[in-house]
Amino acid sequence: MKKVEVVVVGSVAFDSVKTPFGEVERVLGGSASFFSIASSFFAKTGLVGVVGRDFDEKFVQLFRKKGVDVSGLEYSDGKTFFWKGFYDFDLNIAHTIETQLNVFSSFKPVLPSAYRDAPFLFLGNISPALQLEVLEQMKKRPLTVACDTMNYYIEREPHNVKKVISHSDICLMNEAEARELFKTTNLVVAAKQILLLGAKHAIIKKGEHGSLLFSGKSFFFVPGYPLEKVVDPTGSGDSFAGGLLGFLASQKKTGGKSIRRAMVYASAIASMNAEQFSTRALESASLAQIRKRVKEFRKMTEF
Repeated sequence: MKKVEVVVVGSVAFDSVKTPFGEVERVLGGSASFFSIASSFFAKTGLVGVVGRDFDEKFVQLFRKKGVDVSGLEYSDGKTFFWKGFYDFDLNIAHTIETQLNVFSSFKPVLPSAYRDAPFLFLGNISPALQLEVLEQMKKRPLTVACDTMNYYIEREPHNVKKVISHSDICLMNEAEARELFKTTNLVVAAKQILLLGAKHAIIKKGEHGSLLFSGKSFFFVPGYPLEKVVDPTGSGDSFAGGLLGFLASQKKTGGKSIRRAMVYASAIASMNAEQFSTRALESASLAQIRKRVKEFRKMTEF
């Protein structure tokens, strides 16, 4: 059996989402779900999360079909994390109607032994204390540790969020999170603060407007893919992260050129994700389709 190369720790959830283009009830959601499927295009990925007894077996089979290792998926008495929200015509802003943490509120991640020597680790948007506990469970420090966070923890535990960043190689944040954590409207200033904390790379996600990479004194920008059909952006940031780490794992390199290429692949996957609700677009996508979109990115940015 192929060894797990990328480990993701995060949420596995049910989502109910309404956009101007449709509505779905209790579909597969959660940061670890989107991440693991996106990463699996390039590398064997192990998922660590928790679900309730109401979690449908068809979703577990979906993970397996995509090659995701689910030995780190824990079942707990109770209900699965649930999020309900909507988007208006500005699809960069999600409006939360309801959040039920359920079994996720008492989640204590435990890495299977087969995951503990994986070279790539993604600390999804769980509490900073748990992110650090997960890192401590690794047999040795991974080749690359990447982290994400969310406004909830930035508002309540900014010091601990910064501590996680200091233990990471790649820090991913959306622009609102970066501005809030470092109390600045300037994303360049925010990114430099991330690097000063010890991260090698700061990636600021700007939704449909692309993403920014700051590494030392270098800067790189990937535009958003000009989609004609946008249905639901939920999970696109997590899909971006999954594509990024999965591609880096496939290259076994994390240097300047590799991470730039990885960002383009990640952007291609994230744009695909937004074309359907839930993980449906990623379920039917192929590596050939991703590569085709990467070529289109290359044509878009040549001059």
